[in-house]
Amino acid sequence: MGPWDLVVPVREGVHNEPLRYALRSWAANLPHRHVWIVGFRPWWAAGARHIQTWQRGNPGYVNTTAAMRAACEHPEVSDPFVWCNDDFFVMRPQPEQLPVYHRGPVRELEQQVGPRSTPYLAEMRKTRDFLVGLGHEDPVSYDLHVPLPVEKVGMLLALDTAPGHDAHKRTVYGVLTGIGGTRMTDVKVQRRGPQFDTESPFLSTMPDSFANGAVGRLIRGAFPEPCPYESGRRR
Repeated sequence: MGPWDLVVPVREGVHNEPLRYALRSWAANLPHRHVWIVGFRPWWAAGARHIQTWQRGNPGYVNTTAAMRAACEHPEVSDPFVWCNDDFFVMRPQPEQLPVYHRGPVRELEQQVGPRSTPYLAEMRKTRDFLVGLGHEDPVSYDLHVPLPVEKVGMLLALDTAPGHDAHKRTVYGVLTGIGGTRMTDVKVQRRGPQFDTESPFLSTMPDSFANGAVGRLIRGAFPEPCPYESGRRR
């Protein structure tokens, strides 16, 4: 089997500099056949293939669920494919068939955050309860900010089974299909400071940490040249 396609959901908005540098990092370090942008394709990303979807605005989970389903149902997208976000940066060369990673048991993540609640944490707990109810007594979380290999039939089952758009669909997919994987710490860098692993093979950012932080400077410095997915017009 040759390299898989990369699929990335993109929200509306022409000025998406993280996507630009994510594409450059994938072109350099993540073997693949095609890149598919699902949703909104900026004019400058004309080199990527496109699946148009109707975006309903907030909440974003509705859009990403629709994008995942569209990719799984598209006959030209490879099976498996690799699911990415537009702020996933691959900083080191990866093998042709990307390994699976997870965050460890959901119960440990809950212990780390304690009793506080946000919409994200509420959905994490809801997803855990759902999986426990199906007999998965100690489910692990796949809600990492790194690319995830996806098999279409298994993901469609997860989307059809999960309790709502907000459910952690990566986790539902990983647990229901038993994909296993290697445990790792999440790579999301939320702040501007230099307190992150500069040698990490994967990085992810927030809008502010990318635009104004040390992690953004590192990423932009690592990939200064346009890649084949950008138009010939440099910014």
